[in-house]
Amino acid sequence: MTVTHDLSFSALILNASPLVQIVMAILLLVSVMSWNYIFSKMFAIKKARAQTEQFEKQFWAGGNLVELYQQATANHRGSRDKTGALERIFESGMNEYHKVKTANKANLDASAMLDGARRAMRASYQREMDHLESHLSFLASVGSVSPYIGLLGTVWGIMNSFRGLANVQQATLSAVAPGIAEALIATAIGLFAAIPAVLAYNRYSHDIDRLAIRFETFIEEFSNILQRQSR
Repeated sequence: MTVTHDLSFSALILNASPLVQIVMAILLLVSVMSWNYIFSKMFAIKKARAQTEQFEKQFWAGGNLVELYQQATANHRGSRDKTGALERIFESGMNEYHKVKTANKANLDASAMLDGARRAMRASYQREMDHLESHLSFLASVGSVSPYIGLLGTVWGIMNSFRGLANVQQATLSAVAPGIAEALIATAIGLFAAIPAVLAYNRYSHDIDRLAIRFETFIEEFSNILQRQSR
């Protein structure tokens, strides 16, 4: 009599040992969270790039800096989403520059005004980078840890399969195939969670680094403009 086994994915998952099922559930949950962060970060970086390009065009169009600052302040008060990261950095620098200038009308110190504006822009830059880099560490962790979690389920499933051979008189491939197959699914799910996370982490890290270079370049160029105006 030939014994047939249902080797469909659903049957293998439902018939897996409790520990392997727990590993699969953890990996599926992590994968869902990872894909959520992948898509949300993709849209966030795309929006940040578009807002940066738009503000750079406005800034280098040769308009009045005071009017540009007032517009940025009004947009920021309305909603944070209306302003881009670079616009908020500019707003921080101009705001501090005017504060120092107003507080020291009698004895204007150009270096103090410039240093204050640069420090304010640096602080704003750090906040913006922290916001852009949020959840990247989660993607990195998923990419590095998920295969090992899946491997744990695989090893445990294979161990159970070979332990089951002790209860049969004749060891055959059909006797251990279902257990090994269900164990390997855990590794497959681990790789399914890890590969997109690693690809997304590398891509988004590159995009964020390019934005960071643009922010730092703007800070230096805008500092030069303020230095010329303070003379």
